[in-house]
Amino acid sequence: MSNELAMTKKDTVDVVVRKVKEFQEKGELALPSNFSADNALKSAWLTLQGLTNKNGAPVLESCTKDSIANSLLDMVVQGLTPSKKQGYFIAYGRNLVFQRSYFGTMAVTKRVSGAKDIVAQIVYADDEFEYEIEAGRKKVTVHKQKLSNVNKDKIIGAYCTIIFKESEFTDVMSFDEIQASWKMSKATQSKTHNDFTQEMAKKTVINRTCKMYLNSSDDSSLIIQHAQRSDEEVDEEELIKEEVSEKANSEYIDVEYEEVEDDQEPPIAEPETIIADTSIVDDGPDF
Repeated sequence: MSNELAMTKKDTVDVVVRKVKEFQEKGELALPSNFSADNALKSAWLTLQGLTNKNGAPVLESCTKDSIANSLLDMVVQGLTPSKKQGYFIAYGRNLVFQRSYFGTMAVTKRVSGAKDIVAQIVYADDEFEYEIEAGRKKVTVHKQKLSNVNKDKIIGAYCTIIFKESEFTDVMSFDEIQASWKMSKATQSKTHNDFTQEMAKKTVINRTCKMYLNSSDDSSLIIQHAQRSDEEVDEEELIKEEVSEKANSEYIDVEYEEVEDDQEPPIAEPETIIADTSIVDDGPDF
């Protein structure tokens, strides 16, 4: 590791650690008992050292220090770590963001809501399936399935339920909606989606259900703020509307760095996503 990179690590990681301690001292953040912020940051830094953008430039050199620090802060506040496949880092131009995997989304949802479990099921063409809407919320009332119905070519939908002690939160997606979601990512033609269609459909409905719950929550906690912030950062529609440079310059951590101005700013066209774990790039099965 070069002296310059070592100094970047010290500056960046130290400022995140200080910010986390500040949140904890103010009583704004309580990390899970089995979570070590130091270990998560070490794991993340090792991951970042191997990441390059689509032009082959290391993200630690091509992304702004502010965005690197903010992505690490988003990860730690949510109590997540890339070593458990709970999230990964994505470079959009000079802006680095932390994006939760569906494992991470479930972990954050359980932590914020106190949910007992989060379960998803596939609905096939010959299943007996009914759901109703009460006070704007969906509730599955009937789902009977025969083993002979289970066929990936006969999927018509999926649903996910977040189970609390005395209530439930459910979302239902048709297979058309699920496929439309896949088309929004580079994994549209993924072999994994074809070979493990049921599991990929479950992942999609789990992600949407958990995000719907988090976004509709009236919880104003620090965790919710950072969960929503990281989601907004990778919203493709928002990325199209806003210049990457504007995002890179928006500071979330109160820290000043000296930035070297480039002669040319990278284009904002296509998100630059290079992830060390190829199973995540392919949106492959995490099961």
